[in-house]
Amino acid sequence: MEFFRIRKDIPFMRHVLVLNVISFVTFALAVYFLATRGLHLSIEFVGGTLVEVQYSQPADINRTRGTVEKLGYGDVQVQTFGTSRDVLIRVPLRAGEKQSDSADLVFKALCTAEQGQVVRKEYTTAEGEQVSRPSCVRADGAEPLVRKRSEAVSSSVGDELYTNGAWALGFTILGIMAYLAVRFEWKFAVAGIIANLHDVVIILGFFAFFQWEFSLAVLAAILAVLGYSVNESVVIFDRVREVFRKYRKFTPPQAIDNAITSTISRTVITHGSTQIMVLSMLLFGGPTLHYFAVALTIGILFGIYSSIFVAAGLAMWFGVKREDLIKATGKEHDPNDPNAGAVV
Repeated sequence: MEFFRIRKDIPFMRHVLVLNVISFVTFALAVYFLATRGLHLSIEFVGGTLVEVQYSQPADINRTRGTVEKLGYGDVQVQTFGTSRDVLIRVPLRAGEKQSDSADLVFKALCTAEQGQVVRKEYTTAEGEQVSRPSCVRADGAEPLVRKRSEAVSSSVGDELYTNGAWALGFTILGIMAYLAVRFEWKFAVAGIIANLHDVVIILGFFAFFQWEFSLAVLAAILAVLGYSVNESVVIFDRVREVFRKYRKFTPPQAIDNAITSTISRTVITHGSTQIMVLSMLLFGGPTLHYFAVALTIGILFGIYSSIFVAAGLAMWFGVKREDLIKATGKEHDPNDPNAGAVV
């Protein structure tokens, strides 16, 4: 399906040098901000305290988040968990404060917001075990919320997650490179992987510059962008091979321009529909999905750019030619036929 068709090829490769210089400057700035500012890692990576509470009525998640943010912990994570009454709260470590004290402070603030007072209740479980837990009780005896559990998120667990995330990113990159090398040719593989790394580093550079919180959700978005970007590169590379097969007299820049121009309608449809979905998460998904959607938005926009100008431009500079993609069979072709081509 095509919304439109451009009859005359757009000379993208004519401007590839200027655009790649812009890409290099942007990439260098991203590396600089990563080196000087670093990433603002979330609780999953640096450790903190997890508190799960259950309200007697459906929770007002914005009110709960505002109450916890007033405690001065900085970036906190507040989200519903299971049902609309169950809320999961994560707060980072604060210097000089025990993790158990953090849980008590959060629960007390939430209880006070519900016009309650924290008291300790003792009861016996079905197994005969004596348990003492903090409870939030109003003057009329009602319990507006219950503290279900509290746990300490160790920094060692965060280090393990950080390491595993780096390994996942590395294996993904190696897999993409191997796929492109088998599917096409090593020049395309190198060009494609440089373009993908270009997207990843720029996303990380945005998060470092603005000190946005880098969480597991953002890492998942980066892995999704890698797959999304390589898909766009594969579409263009595959079209380049078709153009070389169809038009024997085309030079590499002409073949690449024709391939990109002929896929513009497809790019508008696929990326436009995906971006609409991502924007809906960005606008209506709330704080939990905010940075996930931000990372996807940056990745999609730069993924389009890198597939056209970085990957295709590098492939041209690496000297990709018709013989790299099409194997001649020795069959003679009519030299006057402009569409004559070799057989794969």
